[in-house]
Amino acid sequence: GLIFYDTKVTVMNRVLNATVQRTADHAAPEITLDPLEIVGGEIRSSENSYFCQAARQLACVPSSQLCVKLASGGDPTYAFNIRFTGEEVHGTSGSFRHFLWQVCKELQSSSLSLLLLCPSSAVNKNKGKYILTPSPITYAEEQLFHFFGQLLGIAIRADVPLPLDLLPSFWKTLVGEPLDPDGDLQEADILTYNYVKKFENINDETELEALCAEIASQHLATESPDCPNKPCCKFTYLTMTGEEVELCPRGRHVPVGWENKDVYAAAIRSLRMRELQTPECMTAVRAGLGSIIPLQLLTMLTPLEMELRTCGLPYINLEFLKAHTMYQVGLMETDQHIEFFWSALEMFTQEELCKFIKFACNQERIPFTCPCKDGGPDTAHVPPYPMKIAPPDGAAGV
Repeated sequence: GLIFYDTKVTVMNRVLNATVQRTADHAAPEITLDPLEIVGGEIRSSENSYFCQAARQLACVPSSQLCVKLASGGDPTYAFNIRFTGEEVHGTSGSFRHFLWQVCKELQSSSLSLLLLCPSSAVNKNKGKYILTPSPITYAEEQLFHFFGQLLGIAIRADVPLPLDLLPSFWKTLVGEPLDPDGDLQEADILTYNYVKKFENINDETELEALCAEIASQHLATESPDCPNKPCCKFTYLTMTGEEVELCPRGRHVPVGWENKDVYAAAIRSLRMRELQTPECMTAVRAGLGSIIPLQLLTMLTPLEMELRTCGLPYINLEFLKAHTMYQVGLMETDQHIEFFWSALEMFTQEELCKFIKFACNQERIPFTCPCKDGGPDTAHVPPYPMKIAPPDGAAGV
């Protein structure tokens, strides 16, 4: 927390360039994706997704071949080249960035089950924010989480921000920062947070009985075995994926009473913290990330800084874009049609600006910073920046 973000990025970039493993005399790995598998935008099976198509093909490629130099001016070197079946694409940058955009869409959809909408989004808090799906994973799912981690590292080396909306708890766990049992629970699942608080703030047995009656009306409690007409809660709770689990041995037979209500509340909080940390999934993600970038770098980044480095900002900073635009021969920033162009963009909404960036650069987000302050060879513009505006191809113009 004592080092400026730009300083950290400079150190990080030097380390990334010092850990390049694929040299210029090695051809880039190439994968072939079939767009017909996701025709119409509907993925019939997760196996048909770009994400799974790429994961299968890159599983045979040593991770050292994906560790390339940071993208800089000109046509950069990316971790792998992409060929789309039946399409002739000139250059590699556009198809690579389109691939990253598409897999982020897949990850944040129902076609893949690696990410889960946080429960708070159901009540319009942190709407559209995702967490890793907290459930036991198979070997195949572990491999997909490993590939997900690799994609995070690949995007960092390519300096292409991923349009992923993940809760801060994901980035905290990724960089090794402990979760806040209060704040992170409230962010991820405010209904459970309020439920736990109700049990923690009860002052007497009458309030506990009233609370159990309220929960019983929502079909979350059962009758007490000692008093058939008196509702009570048992030591069970629903996971984020909707499965009822016991919070202690034989929890379905242990009623919640005045003596153990705090134990019950603590057990629910502990369940949610384990689900947010998802140790099995996160271990696989970190292993994948560590095969592309040195994990020691994460120790100097805060969770927010790691998110900015990987995903950029979810909005377009027009002043940043304007500052990183180049005008090719014959054009100047003061030309009338150039001024009209920027005036038009200033009237765009953020949604429209994202669509413009997708049209112009084949990605939805732009980097948070650009290492081009002094113009030196090590601080060149990162494609697709500077954005280039060229004169029309035709002699007559338009």
